Amino acid sequence: MKAPVAKTGLRIVAGEWRGRKLVTPEGDTTRPTADRTRETLFSMLASRLGTFEGLKVADFFAGSGALGLEALSRGAAHCLFVDQDAGAIRAIRANIANLRAQAQCDVRASSVLSLGPAKDTLDLVLLDPPYDTGAGAVAIDKLARLGWIGEQTWISLETGRDEAVSIRGFEIESTRDVGKARLHFLRRAP
Repeated sequence: MKAPVAKTGLRIVAGEWRGRKLVTPEGDTTRPTADRTRETLFSMLASRLGTFEGLKVADFFAGSGALGLEALSRGAAHCLFVDQDAGAIRAIRANIANLRAQAQCDVRASSVLSLGPAKDTLDLVLLDPPYDTGAGAVAIDKLARLGWIGEQTWISLETGRDEAVSIRGFEIESTRDVGKARLHFLRRAP
């Protein structure tokens, strides 16, 4: 069993846990969102949401859990972390324990596509699937049909810079290129 290891530079960008280092799974099965990309992402989200206070968030294809933990650090009330990689789950749990955030977190070791119907819609959905797979679009479509994504839900989807995104029933509100990544902000179409 491989233990999570700290990678230089991966840290919480802002909020209560600002500057705290995060561990990531060993190897290259995950691609953590770089600090600069997370900083841009959360700046853009803050301008749309106003505040993260009290939000129900999900970090799908969670990897190290950096996106969801960033939201919690900025005031989100609860975060669901979902990843199917065992090393990623160990890293997420280690990061949550290190931050003493267990009461705010739900960690599920499964595919995003195997989730059942939601009990309630989320305020913010963060997806960072493997690049060039189309997995994010498939997940958003299924999550919407299962009630995870509502009319007011903001969705952030990270893809490779050259990937186009088109999901029936959703509008792309904005995109931004940051390094090798492209951030897409989506809402359900009226």
